[in-house]
Amino acid sequence: MAMAMLSFTANTLKPLSPFYHDKLFSSSPFTTLLFKPSNKPISATLTPSSSSSRNQQLQQQPYQPFRPPPSPLPNQFRSLDTPSRLEVLANRLGLWFEYAPIIPSLVQEGFTPSSIEEATGISGVEQNRLLVAAQVRESLIQSKTDPDIVAHFDAGGAELLYEIRLLSVQQRSAAAAFIIANGFDGKGAQDLARSMKDFPRRRGDKGWDSFDYTRPGDCLAFMYYRQGREHKSDSDKRATAFEQALKFAETEGAKARVLEELHGAEGNSEAKDELGDPVLVPVVRLKIGEVAEASSVVVLPVCRAEEREKEVLEAPGECRAEGEFNVVVADKGWKRWVVLPAWEPVVGLGKGGIVIAFSDARVLPWKTNKWYKEESILVVANRQRKEVATDDGVYLVAADGEGGLGEGLKVVRGLELKNLGVEECLATVIMVIRPPRDEMDSQLDDEDWD
Repeated sequence: MAMAMLSFTANTLKPLSPFYHDKLFSSSPFTTLLFKPSNKPISATLTPSSSSSRNQQLQQQPYQPFRPPPSPLPNQFRSLDTPSRLEVLANRLGLWFEYAPIIPSLVQEGFTPSSIEEATGISGVEQNRLLVAAQVRESLIQSKTDPDIVAHFDAGGAELLYEIRLLSVQQRSAAAAFIIANGFDGKGAQDLARSMKDFPRRRGDKGWDSFDYTRPGDCLAFMYYRQGREHKSDSDKRATAFEQALKFAETEGAKARVLEELHGAEGNSEAKDELGDPVLVPVVRLKIGEVAEASSVVVLPVCRAEEREKEVLEAPGECRAEGEFNVVVADKGWKRWVVLPAWEPVVGLGKGGIVIAFSDARVLPWKTNKWYKEESILVVANRQRKEVATDDGVYLVAADGEGGLGEGLKVVRGLELKNLGVEECLATVIMVIRPPRDEMDSQLDDEDWD
């Protein structure tokens, strides 16, 4: 039986790209190649292209995850082998910022934080603190901070530098100098860093414009100034907070503002109504992340302002934590809840706590500042205190359209209720909470990250 042979002739055989090659020799029904039968044998040589060769090499190489290069080791540690570097960490041989780069070099070799802890006794938390503090120290050097300030943290300063990690590079230098000048420990450094980070978010708060954002002392003083204003009923805590604010204030404007509040000379226009009577209800603004950072919290049921007396009375009266996992259990089901930091006024509410959500702060029974307009608020009240006891107290009532109060849940002054002959209310208001503000959040710029 005769065998048919195929042949074709080409002047130059060009290498085909992988994509075109697959399309040409695919088994698609839409591609048909016609060859002329011939008795001549096929003779052709295909030279693989350099690009296809590289692709084959890449396909043969296993995937390698990216690992950042370790921090440069100090000269005295570069020639050490792995056991020797572990010994340096275990015995803290050298200054903390010198042996801190050993940790990432060990991670490059396959160590984990737990295995490093097992070999050296340095916990994972301490490892992270050393690395971050070393980066903060390096940023101080790069920003031309006074060498004497940097040198102050060479012996045991990792904890202090770690606390100012969230500040920008420009703020760190000023914060470091202020920490040294006032002899702060870790807690003091943490309070300073938080006050500097939080200060821009407080724009619009009472007294904010009297403090200088560029001065660490003014930022810390403003934090104590706010705390003093929140302690309306505790004169000792109020005086202590203002004294701390006066101690750390750097500018004359900040000192004058604190002295005004401390000695009662301030007009207190925010907390007075048309008759000039003082309002004894603290008004605070919730910070972004404040609930997450709180060591303890309070869970309270929420009613909307449009609802009636029935909803306030039927809201759960108690939430408690049960079991090893502190599972929150209520005495009845409810749709809306709010989690608040365990501030002093709300901690002792017990079964009487209730929160009313208002969509507009102008419902408050005193002259509101311009930044209150169209700002939602939460009103915290105590249902166990129903007597309209004082003229300057603030109370929650359910209005039915009579007496000029409108309808729904209302916040009314005691004097107005007494004039209407009302002696009992739904609850006594103990606090007003304003929402977090994020438009002035001082986030770190890209160049500020290490």
